[in-house]
Amino acid sequence: MNIPGLHFLYLVLVVRLLLPAPAVSAEPPNRIISLAPNLTEILYAMGLGDRVVGVTTFCDKPEETKKKPRVGGMSNPSLEAVVKLKPDIVAMTTDGNPREFEERLRSLKIRTYVFKARKLADLPGGIRDMGSALGRKEKAYALAQEIEAAVKRPAFSSRPASKKKVLFIVWPEPLIVAGPGTAIDDVITLLGHTNIASQAAVSYPKYSMEAVIRQAPDVIFIGKGHTDIKGMSQGLLKKIAAVPAVKNGKVFFLSDDLYRMGPRVVKGIGEMSACLR
Repeated sequence: MNIPGLHFLYLVLVVRLLLPAPAVSAEPPNRIISLAPNLTEILYAMGLGDRVVGVTTFCDKPEETKKKPRVGGMSNPSLEAVVKLKPDIVAMTTDGNPREFEERLRSLKIRTYVFKARKLADLPGGIRDMGSALGRKEKAYALAQEIEAAVKRPAFSSRPASKKKVLFIVWPEPLIVAGPGTAIDDVITLLGHTNIASQAAVSYPKYSMEAVIRQAPDVIFIGKGHTDIKGMSQGLLKKIAAVPAVKNGKVFFLSDDLYRMGPRVVKGIGEMSACLR
């Protein structure tokens, strides 16, 4: 028996199955834990600071962050502290957070977002992706566009009169420097100079004083970090007193702006650029 009504319903069902599902506009998570200082700064820049319920011991910017509950360090966050805060999502990074910790969170059905940008060129895309994942697409895209425009400033992209050999010290003893695949290496190249550690096998290699003396950097940068790095560096600087950077007073202690792949990276580029003029 031919029933037109049934044929019509069948046709409607087929059409619905073939059409793409309507896009769902996800609301930003209400409770966010950040496991990296740069992610905390990005979250605040995207207007999500009031939804951040937990941060690491290294998260100190912006100022309001210091009032947030702490869940441990980047490399050793406390699973118990994270679970206790009942997050909707935990923001993590491949540059410092253990992959095993993400797997443990997922096994507990705790949602995670992993920020993958490590190089300067990847930062705008990383911010856009993070904003889309957390329901702050518009603000994230605006922030990414600001960074892209700033990096293309003539003051940063123009070639210097003379190319300098640069060394960026992350830690003085043991001597650890910034090598390839880091934002610091990218910035040195962007400014038209040469990172003497750019050919190292890892991103943050251990370096010998003999190698520093042999490669004779014209400029040495030392990142301030979270301790009295200036005092800790005096012994090293005495041992390499013969290199041009030390002899000519071209040793500079920089802020942590370039350590954090986030909104302050442009400020860090400007800081390094001023020292290289």
